[in-house]
Amino acid sequence: MAVSAKVVKELRDKCGAGMMECKRALEETDGDVDEAIKLLRKKGMAAADKKAARATNEGLVDTYIHAGGKLGVMVEVNCETDFVARNEEFQQFVHDVAMHIAAANPQFVAREEVPEEALAAEREIYLAQARETGKPENVLEKIVEGKLNKWFEQVVLLEQPFVKDPDKTIDELRREAIAKIGENIEVRRFARFQLGEEL
Repeated sequence: MAVSAKVVKELRDKCGAGMMECKRALEETDGDVDEAIKLLRKKGMAAADKKAARATNEGLVDTYIHAGGKLGVMVEVNCETDFVARNEEFQQFVHDVAMHIAAANPQFVAREEVPEEALAAEREIYLAQARETGKPENVLEKIVEGKLNKWFEQVVLLEQPFVKDPDKTIDELRREAIAKIGENIEVRRFARFQLGEEL
């Protein structure tokens, strides 16, 4: 199917992919812009997954101060090269993450950082709640897993819905940035300070 330059430009404006990538995606989806966006996102995510093993020794530390100086966040996000660390899109991603941390108050960067004791304590609470439902033992584990996944969405940064766009998680936002920028990106650590809050 022949795709007009106007439609290719429309797709490019919406997703920021290259001209030829947009053209191919539109050809594959018979000119359907929404389907082409989905296709490009899937391809971008696949490319991002391939880059995930690459070392990230450069990056940026950014801060976000909110609420008249009563709340502040400092975050370190790593990338592969100093060139990308100076890239405007990378810097915007880092700032968005800092702002998100201020708003959503995560406790951990990734699921793997959750201490075993905290996980065991939550599991115990959810198991006790599940037992009160009177459901059979084999169903209880599924209920507990579902509740744990919901808990991870509340306390783990990468699994939280992004405050500016709740349809995507912070990890999906990170992977989109990897696909756009072309380098691996990792959120390394953060600190969140609220005036008068106990440490």
